[in-house]
Amino acid sequence: MKMRHSAAWAGFTVAALVAASGCGTESANTAVKAADHAGTALAALARASDRTEELGSAEVRMTTDTGTSGPIAMAGTYSWGHGYAFDVQMDTKAANMQMVNHSPKTHVLFVDGVYYYDVDTFRSGPYQGKDWIKVDGSAVFGKKGAQALTGDNGSPSASMKGLKYARDVDDLGTQTVNGKRATHYHAVIDPDRMGKLKDAYGQGSALGAATGGTSVVMDVWVGSDGLPVRLKERLGTMTVSMDFDRFGKAATVKAPPAARTADLTDVLAKQRQG
Repeated sequence: MKMRHSAAWAGFTVAALVAASGCGTESANTAVKAADHAGTALAALARASDRTEELGSAEVRMTTDTGTSGPIAMAGTYSWGHGYAFDVQMDTKAANMQMVNHSPKTHVLFVDGVYYYDVDTFRSGPYQGKDWIKVDGSAVFGKKGAQALTGDNGSPSASMKGLKYARDVDDLGTQTVNGKRATHYHAVIDPDRMGKLKDAYGQGSALGAATGGTSVVMDVWVGSDGLPVRLKERLGTMTVSMDFDRFGKAATVKAPPAARTADLTDVLAKQRQG
């Protein structure tokens, strides 16, 4: 496995980051102002946000389309409350990672702001014997952008929180999604309401430049239990759709042993800058 093949899955790292992130919270003052102007739809989303935050994890099926290639499918556990983490299986071919992993599925972990990809064992070179690739979030978002996504800011719960600060929210009625009756809400979150996550998504950010987007357009379907059934986010050319199959308590996701990981953060950072 050659180092040059790292470019094959660099694009997925961008997709995974935005897919997991959404928009985080702003200050308490902003929240109060939003509540003062909340209509029925916004109040319903606020309740759904609080309900989601109370729980600690979700089983999710996610599809990411960067707008430049076909969709990438992932499925697994997303956890928040004790720091955002996830443990998912991804379609290897769709993510263009078959040059570094011959299995049809690629195991991907996110722990403490770092991504880990389970790949074929390096047979030679400085990473001989290692079978995980490590990529820090700063390689894609830059230092400020990665810092903005620390803690629980990257979780589906944070995406729901972000809906509280949307400028425009529309109730599009009741629909059936995944066999459940759910109310469909449409919202737009402008750059001036992204708070510190503007460093990750706003104009001038690495992701904003890659997708051509500034505002985040969100659609969420909320079930009768007050929990999201489906969440769709669009940032420029990128679209991410998440279907929530089950919610539960916070799950523990552990990073692979350091002795088995090859840190390619610097390699991807240089590719991004180029």
